[in-house]
Amino acid sequence: MIEVEIQNETHQTELRIKCMAVPRIGEGIRLREPDGFWASYDVLDVWYQQADYGKVWVPYLHVRMTPSDSVTEPSAANDALEQEFEPFRA
Repeated sequence: MIEVEIQNETHQTELRIKCMAVPRIGEGIRLREPDGFWASYDVLDVWYQQADYGKVWVPYLHVRMTPSDSVTEPSAANDALEQEFEPFRA
């Protein structure tokens, strides 16, 4: 297991997690939000710093929340619901 320090740009927080492999730049990871829900994050930067103890290098990740597609692009179904309907004519 590798202990990775994550610097979250969205919430300006730092946390440490243990994982089997260090994510690469451009990959996505799932992290728990402060409200308890899970969210997707994009890895912006990866670097290594020497730890205070021994000759161990600790990986650091710089992440930012992935923009939601549903927020930026309204769906066609919502457009159809917002249109005004004409009543049936007999």
